[in-house]
Amino acid sequence: MGKPNQTASKIMRIVWWGILVFILWSVSGVVTYRFINPPFTYLMFKRTYQQVAGGKPAHIERQWKPLEEISPYLVRAVIAAEDNNFPHHFGFDLEAMKNALEHNQKSSRLHGASTITQQTAKNVFLWPRRSYVRKAFEFYFTFLIEVFWSKKRIMEVYLNVIETGPGIYGAEAAARKYFHKTAY
Repeated sequence: MGKPNQTASKIMRIVWWGILVFILWSVSGVVTYRFINPPFTYLMFKRTYQQVAGGKPAHIERQWKPLEEISPYLVRAVIAAEDNNFPHHFGFDLEAMKNALEHNQKSSRLHGASTITQQTAKNVFLWPRRSYVRKAFEFYFTFLIEVFWSKKRIMEVYLNVIETGPGIYGAEAAARKYFHKTAY
């Protein structure tokens, strides 16, 4: 049997290797999605599983569109509604966070302050359930996305993976489903 110091040292080595592998995996994933469109998200997988488990056929409506093929009015509307400071911040809107914290202390109804980049990080790389652990990973992936992607790429991915209805993902699928038009 090993000495306590040797055991602790082995455990620390395993932990450090685990952290290193996670960092390499996450950075490579973010860099890959800078150039390649995410083929699916955890939320798409979860919703498809829920459909099948509920006895319904798996159904996903999604058609990727480059940002140039999405109406600039839609882009402006999303920025106005979701994250007015999107062009100016580095993934986090500290003023919105402060305001949300003050609101949440006074009200029983919670108010969020997630930026478009944070929502993109959650939608592409993480699970949808709220928790402090998920929020910590969301901050980490938000930082990586802001480092490796342009604002244009962030908006393009956001507008193509956002859930807009049951089994409907992205601006193009929503435009076709609800308005019988393209997203442009």
